Amino acid sequence: MSPGRRAPATDAPAPAAAVQALLFDLGGVLIDIDFNRAFEHWQTLSPLSLEGIRARFSFDEAYAQHERGEITADTYFAHLVQLLELQPDHQVIARGWNAIFIGQISETLALVQAARAYLPCYAFSNSNAAHQAAWSRLYPSVVQAFDRIFVSSDIGLRKPERRAFEHIAGAVGLPADALLFFDDLADNVAGARTAGLQAVLVRSPADVRAALAALGCGL
Repeated sequence: MSPGRRAPATDAPAPAAAVQALLFDLGGVLIDIDFNRAFEHWQTLSPLSLEGIRARFSFDEAYAQHERGEITADTYFAHLVQLLELQPDHQVIARGWNAIFIGQISETLALVQAARAYLPCYAFSNSNAAHQAAWSRLYPSVVQAFDRIFVSSDIGLRKPERRAFEHIAGAVGLPADALLFFDDLADNVAGARTAGLQAVLVRSPADVRAALAALGCGL
């Protein structure tokens, strides 16, 4: 090294890789959901109070297995029958299950539609076959906004599992750090970053807008 020249700092953060594609969560980012709507529906099928149903329900291992496609809706609903003391009418249970969808988040949808002129846009949803059928029917504009939608029950992997993000990077043919991921859950954002993706925690459409503006996506 020449006299008078400083060695480069070894603890400086590496510059972020150029973003080559965008990856969005659906529920909570593009589709507004509320599980209380399911609980209210199921309360008519159970001796438990609404508070009792809410307290017993959890995103447990059966829920995760359902989202990975490892068990069918009928098997999961049978689990709910036992857990929540529901009458065993799976058609009625399914109506409550699909009642969680409130509507599309139009501001974020418009941002995705605009960004797609600049970068490929993909979605990754932790979802099951019954919910996928419901949101695909209810929100066709959301479905059409993406080049491809990855669903956990189709690929057998779910957020925040590292292998799920690695699978998607491989499927779109990009290095993980070339993907910018948007999700409303901190655990999923952390999982994406562990897998090497760049990621944004979405608390409102403003977070999406700010990130896309920083990329120069015409916003």
